[in-house]
Amino acid sequence: MRKWYSLIDKVYSRPNLLEAFDKVKRNKGSKTSGIDRVSVKEFREHLGDNLSQLHDELKSGTYKPQAVKRVYIEKEGGSKRPLGIPTIRDRVVQQALLNILQPIFEPEFHPSSYGYRPGRSAHHAIAKAERFTRYYGLDHVVDMDLSKCFDTLDHNLIISSVNEKVSDGKVLNLILSFLKSGFVEDGKLNPTEIGSPQGGIISPLLTNIYLNRFDHYMKDKGIRIVRYADDILIFAETKSQSGNYRAIATKFLEEDLKLTVNTKKTHLTNLDKGIPYLGFVLRSFGVSVSEKSIKKFKDKVRKLTPRNQGRKLYYYIDELNLLLKGYSMYYRVALSKRVFRNLMSWIRRRLRMMIMKSWKSWKGLHKQLRRMNYKGSFEKISVTCWRNSNCQLLHMALPNTWFDEKHLFNMERVKTNTLHQYYNFVLNKV
Repeated sequence: MRKWYSLIDKVYSRPNLLEAFDKVKRNKGSKTSGIDRVSVKEFREHLGDNLSQLHDELKSGTYKPQAVKRVYIEKEGGSKRPLGIPTIRDRVVQQALLNILQPIFEPEFHPSSYGYRPGRSAHHAIAKAERFTRYYGLDHVVDMDLSKCFDTLDHNLIISSVNEKVSDGKVLNLILSFLKSGFVEDGKLNPTEIGSPQGGIISPLLTNIYLNRFDHYMKDKGIRIVRYADDILIFAETKSQSGNYRAIATKFLEEDLKLTVNTKKTHLTNLDKGIPYLGFVLRSFGVSVSEKSIKKFKDKVRKLTPRNQGRKLYYYIDELNLLLKGYSMYYRVALSKRVFRNLMSWIRRRLRMMIMKSWKSWKGLHKQLRRMNYKGSFEKISVTCWRNSNCQLLHMALPNTWFDEKHLFNMERVKTNTLHQYYNFVLNKV
């Protein structure tokens, strides 16, 4: 195995720092600035001076990362996940470090690891999982859940794992300084003795390096896995074999890697019951969209389609379109045609309800019907009743084609069941 002994000069080279800033700017990152409150735009205004300062500090060994800002995002069940938001200057250095380290470690990663790797995606992970279950006969699965994986990585094990290929002490110390930089919450600085904060640019690579030991341990034992970051599936031929594999995996993860397996969420399942993974469910007839992901999607749509709106319709449609495009592009690989059709019907109904309520009375409905060239007298209906949002009069006034004219993105026109597009990729990396 090749080892790298001098890398810090490549990290602080001016072209690498400039490339790193360009990536940070393109990724946009968090809309929240770090604890210094400097935005990407403000950093860019003095880009030459800022990059020169980073170059000099990294070269002289005087660079010290600042603590990350602790924020929280909502999780299912009402719990919250902590994120660490670094400053822009620290993001640039982390990206510069990533630019150098990723090509070194990438060839050594397990072929069934897909999270945060260039040219790989959740769709590739789903395609690999389906091949294992449906075509290799490994239809019993351990759905393994790790408790707070990012937050419990052991710093010494991270450094020793990186040190297996990188022997540049300055690079190792730079990584350790990020791990030990601490976090600020409610104005108070807190130390970090374990973990690599989610939100840091370098954290996903460090997690993959850390868990690569587990990946290859399972591979050496002839056990098939698919891993996307800390979401792990372990494949077996029988239920008893999957139970044995769970014990083997749990022992290594907890004793060797000092992680915690969530025994309440880790469970055995199979194709007949359905294998939930990354928002999908693998079944004997194919891959479907999980009910949880549909519920989360509907919750987002409800927030974007309030009945008491205060803006013009096209604002709501623009916001909806971003959500609809992203959701349909992700879930199009599944058997999702019916799901998309039902969701679009429901979304148009919510929009009809919004518009109907904005008319304030049946008179607005009748005006709209006349605009659509309908003649005669019409029934007077309540415009505040949800039941009426699905009535024939409203469908006549606001047909599906009307929403097309308003440029509402139509998920029904998205080609679905496209998972086969990813099979050629996974066939060469089984």
